[in-house]
Amino acid sequence: MAKDSTYHVPFRRRREGKTDYYQRKELIKSGKIRVIVRCTLSHSIVQFAKAELEGDRILVSATSQELSKYGWKAPCGNLPAAYLTGFLAGLKAKKAELKEAILDVGVKKPVKGSRIYAGLKGVLDAGIYVPHGNGIFPSEDRIKGEHIANYWEKIEDPMEKERKFSQYLKNGLTPDKLPEHFEEVKQNIEKAFQ
Repeated sequence: MAKDSTYHVPFRRRREGKTDYYQRKELIKSGKIRVIVRCTLSHSIVQFAKAELEGDRILVSATSQELSKYGWKAPCGNLPAAYLTGFLAGLKAKKAELKEAILDVGVKKPVKGSRIYAGLKGVLDAGIYVPHGNGIFPSEDRIKGEHIANYWEKIEDPMEKERKFSQYLKNGLTPDKLPEHFEEVKQNIEKAFQ
């Protein structure tokens, strides 16, 4: 007869797929500020956090919803929006006199060229040092949204264009103008932090 169970129940946040405790412990042991990049289907969030006994203290935060203040008309869940969110968070961190951080991707699998790395590229372009490997970032064309503009031009059926790009059209932006719109919004963000 068994005297004790051999099954180990993981912590609740690990079971829910929210926290990788081993990775979190290693990041906290470094003693550096973490840049946290999280992407949902419709938004991107970039935060600079410091671990404390009471819990993480968020020093600087930016979400893709804030991009509308700078004139962003495209949806907030795409790759250019993730880059701009990282760029905005990086400029806020620079203003708060933060100079370096380490990347925290959470429980997501790090995929080369993903929105997580687009957000990191935005943070780096804002002037914050974050250690990273080569070849992980999306190409400049994808960051500007040229892949979206090319897809718009490939579709021939106007009904399909309207169905797939309804949010762009509702906000008065056609996807073929996205690369120019991206540059315009990036300049607006830079002007706001000069």
